[in-house]
Amino acid sequence: MSQPSVLAALSSGLRGGSIEVVDLTSPLSSTTPVIQLPPRFGQTQAFELEEISRYDDRGPAWYWNNFRSGEHTGTHFDAPVHWVTGRDLTDVASVPAGRLIAPAAVLDFSAAAAKDPDFLVEVDHIKAWEADNGPLPEEGWLLLRTGWDARSESQEEFLNADENGPHTPGLSPECARWVAEETPVIGLGVETVGTDAGRAHSFEPAFPCHAHLLGSGKYGLTQLRNLGSLPPTGALVVAGPLPIVSGSGAPARVLALVERS
Repeated sequence: MSQPSVLAALSSGLRGGSIEVVDLTSPLSSTTPVIQLPPRFGQTQAFELEEISRYDDRGPAWYWNNFRSGEHTGTHFDAPVHWVTGRDLTDVASVPAGRLIAPAAVLDFSAAAAKDPDFLVEVDHIKAWEADNGPLPEEGWLLLRTGWDARSESQEEFLNADENGPHTPGLSPECARWVAEETPVIGLGVETVGTDAGRAHSFEPAFPCHAHLLGSGKYGLTQLRNLGSLPPTGALVVAGPLPIVSGSGAPARVLALVERS
């Protein structure tokens, strides 16, 4: 008797519950937190719905909407062209489909971030994780759990800003360069509003995750949630951004497949 195919085994696992689908996506609505830049810069658009018809004289049998949103609103995918260092690289519609399904390493720094919202991940933190869990996955995602998704219902708590700017965890400048240039991952996923730490405007270079990772042709995933439901290794991430032609990024539905015993 022939062995079942890999896809048949996957389908069976999904139906039977031995493979769990974990939704890593924050719901997208008018209250979804958005990044706020200094007033002199252009600002991203908060998500808006405009009703076209709802079973009425505008359309008696159907309900639908127009929507308006920034590319980088809510859970979203950063393409290399988003940053000046990647200006000659791929837009979001040109990301190879095969790269939208990839393994993940989940590094948990939620306890450190709870004590210090400006906590920065250093190279040694990641190397210590590798000593316990094995190397970062080839062509996979580095997902940073900080517990920040617990703040996602409040714009104020999520951005956590004062007169000195936002205070959110992230990678140090040296760690961002190292992840971009010396690790096999295809990108970085975070629970915060952007891939960089809140203080990254004052780093050298400014916003090093954007500068180094996108400039190296890697990607970003932001405003993820439920990373606490994933194991340190073994999860498979499915990231589905809208393929906006010439887009610098797009809202995305991000799922993880996790094998359960």
